[in-house]
Amino acid sequence: MIKNFLLKYADAGILFIRIGIGIPFVFVYGIMKIEGGPEMWQMIGAAMSNLKINFGHVFFGFLASASEFFGGILILLGLFTRTAAGFLAFTMLMAFITHLSMLDPWHVAMHPMELFGVFMGLVFAGAGKYSLDNLIFKRNKTKG
Repeated sequence: MIKNFLLKYADAGILFIRIGIGIPFVFVYGIMKIEGGPEMWQMIGAAMSNLKINFGHVFFGFLASASEFFGGILILLGLFTRTAAGFLAFTMLMAFITHLSMLDPWHVAMHPMELFGVFMGLVFAGAGKYSLDNLIFKRNKTKG
């Protein structure tokens, strides 16, 4: 009985994940980095040096900041979820690599790796049926 209920509402689980991860990325992580401006973007973008990319740090930092803020909005809405989650997964992978290169404690370095796992899960699972992706793209499939 409980198993049937949980299977019936599995898409609600994806919705809870999207809300639980989207809100902090919009209202905490993303907005802080967007408002930080070029100085913060330079600092964030310097993480690309770990991949031997030693130019465009402000640009890369802006991309990471934008992926967190706008990607968080898209994840919340369930719109272009797989794409937004892919960008966020890459951003979290770079954060993990940066923490490792700075020899941060494991409990600090693991946080972006945990988020990487959540975002990769959304890349594979998609937004679920309670999403704009489902609303928009399901309609288009029935028309075409």
